[in-house]
Amino acid sequence: MVDVSFAPGAGGGQVLAPGAPAAGSRIVPVKGLPIVGAVLAGLVAAVAANGLWGLDFFHVVGGAMWTALDLFVGLVIGPILGRLPVPARVEFTKRFMPKMLLIMPTLVICTLAAGWQLARHDGYLLSGAPQHPWIVASFVVVAVMAVIALGVLEPANVAVLFELGKPRPDGEVIGRLMRRFVLTAGITGAMQVATLIIMTKVASS
Repeated sequence: MVDVSFAPGAGGGQVLAPGAPAAGSRIVPVKGLPIVGAVLAGLVAAVAANGLWGLDFFHVVGGAMWTALDLFVGLVIGPILGRLPVPARVEFTKRFMPKMLLIMPTLVICTLAAGWQLARHDGYLLSGAPQHPWIVASFVVVAVMAVIALGVLEPANVAVLFELGKPRPDGEVIGRLMRRFVLTAGITGAMQVATLIIMTKVASS
């Protein structure tokens, strides 16, 4: 990516003028990759050991962080970002989106993999299990959220970062992509509430 300044565009909007390359600025924050690798290695170890504590840890922590992040982005970051001027919005985006590129897929993978293994461990995948209908309902909700997170959120994230990497990034395009990102995060955050209802029902029965 590059450092940018702002100039009036032909249509009255703001176009980001190219500047000097930003030191250490990347689409993927390389310094975060070892942390992601360590988390995924821990997940693999927990699944291989099939131990209840490890699976609970990755499922509960991953799901809680996924829920909190979706709600925070949709209900807090979104309204604030919508009121910022384009230059401030882009400066925020340059720092926020690369981190989300690593955080969201990691949380989704940890939550789903550990959750599936827990359901298998406790026998909830069997059709005759008392909690089977609730587990199936949770799978449907979480599958939709995963598709949204990986099929809509992440492409919007990557598109923003590639736009920022162009010689003349378009601030209006970045704004539209960020609105899509924030709106989608809010939708998945609302769906997370349904998941919480289902999971507390399963845990209390």
